[in-house]
Amino acid sequence: MIASCLCYLLLPAARLFRALSDAFFTCRKNAFLAKSSSPQVDGDFAMAPRGPDQEECEGLLQQWQEEGSSQALSTVSEGLLVDKGVAESSLAHLMDNPGEQDAASEDKWSSRQLSDLWAAENLEEPFPEVLGEEPLPEVEGPMWAEVPVQTGPQYADCAVLPVGALAAEQWEEDPAVVAWSIAPEPVPQEEAPIWPFEGLGQLQPPPVEIPYHEILWREWEDFSTQPDAQGLEAGDGPQFQFTLMSYNILAQDLMQQSSELYLHCHPDILSWNYRFANLMQEFQHWDPDILCLQEVQEDHYWQQLEPSLRMMGFTCFYKRRTGCKTDGCAVCYKPTRFRLLCASPVEYFRPGLELLNRDNVGLVLLLQPLVPEGLGQVSVAPLCVANTHVLYNPRRGDVKLAQMAIFLAEVDKVARLSDGSHCPIILCGDLNSVPDSPLYNFIRDGELQYHGMPAWKVSGQEDFSHQLYQRKLQAPLWPSSLGITDCCQYVTSCHPKRSEKRKYSRDFLLRFRFCSIACQRPVGLVLMEGVTDTKPERPAGWAEPVVEEDISEPEPDFPRTVGTIQHCLHLTSVYTHFLPRHGRPEVTTMPLGLGMTVDYIFFSAESCENGNRADRRLCHDGTLKLLGRLSLLSEEILWAANGLPNPFCSSDHLCLLASFEMEVTAL
Repeated sequence: MIASCLCYLLLPAARLFRALSDAFFTCRKNAFLAKSSSPQVDGDFAMAPRGPDQEECEGLLQQWQEEGSSQALSTVSEGLLVDKGVAESSLAHLMDNPGEQDAASEDKWSSRQLSDLWAAENLEEPFPEVLGEEPLPEVEGPMWAEVPVQTGPQYADCAVLPVGALAAEQWEEDPAVVAWSIAPEPVPQEEAPIWPFEGLGQLQPPPVEIPYHEILWREWEDFSTQPDAQGLEAGDGPQFQFTLMSYNILAQDLMQQSSELYLHCHPDILSWNYRFANLMQEFQHWDPDILCLQEVQEDHYWQQLEPSLRMMGFTCFYKRRTGCKTDGCAVCYKPTRFRLLCASPVEYFRPGLELLNRDNVGLVLLLQPLVPEGLGQVSVAPLCVANTHVLYNPRRGDVKLAQMAIFLAEVDKVARLSDGSHCPIILCGDLNSVPDSPLYNFIRDGELQYHGMPAWKVSGQEDFSHQLYQRKLQAPLWPSSLGITDCCQYVTSCHPKRSEKRKYSRDFLLRFRFCSIACQRPVGLVLMEGVTDTKPERPAGWAEPVVEEDISEPEPDFPRTVGTIQHCLHLTSVYTHFLPRHGRPEVTTMPLGLGMTVDYIFFSAESCENGNRADRRLCHDGTLKLLGRLSLLSEEILWAANGLPNPFCSSDHLCLLASFEMEVTAL
């Protein structure tokens, strides 16, 4: 109690008087309630006998009144002094007559004084400062409030504890007791926004005056000179240059189905109208020649995206996921830069095959670049653009590998030229696999030994090594009935069709006007005199029965490797997946606040002579060369912008953008 009073003496004069009045009045009222016969409050509060600590408090109060109260209260308004005077008289009356009143007079007096104290408590006007005098410094300390005391004899005293110590303790107060609780209410503080990512610290948001586009600034990394207005560059020879964007734009249906992933976002920025406007502004700003989109909701595509992209000069192709899914993939290109040769949608679902019972899809286009007529007789190799969205489930790496095998087989079929080689290839999309995972290495290196590998390890999204049961990959990964070899090629592509045709003369074909079966009596034929009772004789000109050759091609029997799959497309990644300037890994998405890379742009390129794949983009790759790319961001930068989506980026993924160059050869 002495420590409490000493703390009170450090408060400003007005707050000190009110706090002391409230504390003494509360303790005295609790003593009256303890002696009262009312069953509502009997036993709820107890008051210790008057002791030396209380006398010291009264002495300190009297000393303060004589020395400092007259000067501090001299500047208080008249109305406020009246209310405080009433409270002071009530406190003095309680101190001078602690036990002479009976229960009835106590109740009557207490009601009157309670109303007076509540009037003083509810005043909202602060005490004006004394002219020419500096205000007393306030000492920060815990708020104090009355608390119920346990009924045990060792807790018979009326105690006061800091409010912060009681945050985890809740109780139900008696209505009669609540009416006498006049401890000042704590000042309400602004509630901090809820951070839904458990176990992760929330970074402070950037100042409001800093625009999002400055926080999320992405640099263009240029690896060569800029193209001219026609998209051609003069060097050793004319070159055809173009840009390609890959973007998972977050389907609205999928976002609403997993709303718990977006609790950190304001609801306004999650509306489709807001997001659609941001996405279109992003498309217009970067203005790619080829646009590969994932998670494109079907109704939004036909009603808004396709008409808007058509007005921007794109021709679009769309493939919805199979089953009851409402989203899919889209590939859009500018017909002023390319001409469509073929479009091939890819479905990974195979009825009756448990390995391929998912509804993911892909889309493969073969485009012919268009060069200006002024260049004369020149040609450019066709370009194969492949876009897909692989299964997300981190535990089903076997499904991911099987889907990728089908996708690579389709790319191999579309990009294969007549001489058996492949035209330039760009493979992009959301592969739901992290860099240096087995699936990523398989696409980049062209080979993977999968036998005995845990299924969760294929994509590297999560670590399930602690689980007792782990699905492991067995060889062969898919059955031969799928029609795809372990080199990720269709069986018909491995065995080209016969070009020669069978040529038969007219005389040879006339030999088959009659067949020998016509001279045999059918089983069960009814015997009719003069009709079926005689056996026909072979005419003199009939030829002997000819043994017919089986001209049908047998099903090819292709060999299967043991636990190894391969492909021969020679792909490399546009991005290095590391930011040397920041010393941090690149991030394309932030599920549950954890940044990772799952979106990629791969392109066909030959290996360097030294075999260093990290420098493959710097070497000459024949017909396709990387000119530049839009830099990605680190996890820390995205956290500073409140993650993804945010008011500037309306998807939970970042877009990928790259510029390429193709050789133009003279005929």
